[in-house]
Amino acid sequence: MGLFGKMFEKKNCDICGGEIGLLGNKKLEDGNLCKECASKLSPWFSDRRRSTVDQIREQLDWREANQQRVAQFNPTRTLGNDMKVILDEDAGRFIVTRSSRWREANPDVLDFSQVTGCDTEIRESRTELHWKDSDGEEHDYDPPRYDVDYDMYLTIHVNVPYYDGITFKVNGPRIEERNSVEYREAERQANEIRAALTELRETTREAAAAASAPKVARTCPFCGATTTPDASGRCEYCGGAMGA
Repeated sequence: MGLFGKMFEKKNCDICGGEIGLLGNKKLEDGNLCKECASKLSPWFSDRRRSTVDQIREQLDWREANQQRVAQFNPTRTLGNDMKVILDEDAGRFIVTRSSRWREANPDVLDFSQVTGCDTEIRESRTELHWKDSDGEEHDYDPPRYDVDYDMYLTIHVNVPYYDGITFKVNGPRIEERNSVEYREAERQANEIRAALTELRETTREAAAAASAPKVARTCPFCGATTTPDASGRCEYCGGAMGA
């Protein structure tokens, strides 16, 4: 079969079994994926072509289970304007989304402990400027002159099986001048998100380390018994408060 014959050959999705339209095929390492199934993958996942059918099926199961985590998610703080980082500090979880109806969008719900770091990057967009002579013809400046705009991006590095980073633009429209009000506001938002996630990650990890640390036997100040405090920090014999 020639090149064009293969192009028009009927294909079926290896996940749902449905027929794939002419322009709807999303190639996998060892199969095919339809647009509908591809739309259910994590928005932060970008390694589809090198993924196997089994790996995609595993991720889709994870994404389906994520819907329950979304249903249980209770926001306590929101950071950012366009793309938002929404925190559930009581559950130790967060989401990154720009959707106002985020429960329907099924954003990945991640634990604070999965954050491994945050980086900020300034990306420049350079447009060369020209001047016109009396006849209206454009000429290059010598040396060249440029109009430079800026976008501020934040990457949240995470420990997730399907991707290792969440990168998004912090500002809305491009920023025309460095150190302008808009530039400083984008910088403030990026720093706020980075500081919050870093602090919450450390707090969560410290709590986990403390919980897993071996309990040390102590003398109860009330009854004199040598014991380890229970989960409530009380003596197992007299119930006196010994602290954690």
